[in-house]
Amino acid sequence: MAEETTPTPEPAAPAPKKKLRQWVRSGLTTAAILLVPFAARASFVDHYKVPTGSMIPTVEIGDRVFVNKAAYGLRLPMATSYVVETSDPANGDVVVLRSPEDSAIVLLKRVIAVPGDVVEIRGGRVYLGGEEAPISLDGTTEILGGNEHALRLTLGGGPDYGPVVIPSRKFLVMGDNRGDSRDGRSFGLVERDAFLGHAKGVVLRRGRPTWQSL
Repeated sequence: MAEETTPTPEPAAPAPKKKLRQWVRSGLTTAAILLVPFAARASFVDHYKVPTGSMIPTVEIGDRVFVNKAAYGLRLPMATSYVVETSDPANGDVVVLRSPEDSAIVLLKRVIAVPGDVVEIRGGRVYLGGEEAPISLDGTTEILGGNEHALRLTLGGGPDYGPVVIPSRKFLVMGDNRGDSRDGRSFGLVERDAFLGHAKGVVLRRGRPTWQSL
């Protein structure tokens, strides 16, 4: 009868190697925890503090605005273009976008015209396909894309523009404070990839929580 043998146990890993593996695992876990909210903020939702008055009276200086960053597609953190595109920005959308003049600057504007539109601006008033966007008699509200929004036509409504046919993947954006807004009438049409998200509502005004749909 064969003699039974007892398996020889493997020598334990040196303590320094065990500690190194533990530190690596701990570091990776911590990094993942920290990166999740960063990635979510970069790709899905964010908030934006308004630095100028170009969207008065709709949005005031200092307002914080909730932004759906996945409204027009999915982009990876720090990416300059979309990985996946979904719906396009529509007439009347309030959007956050990179400035065509300086990509480090983020702007809040309203989409006025989209690819295929024939657009003209006269005295701050919008004409699409030769027809004026509905506007109140006192010039304080406008209907664009089926949604009514506040409007300010001080200083003659700002510079005129067009008529122009909007080409593929280009958009005209303007501020609601038409007489005091540096926008597409000055810096030209913007690329689709410039859009960072759809601004859905004001969540903080004058230090107080609120919700005002955009």
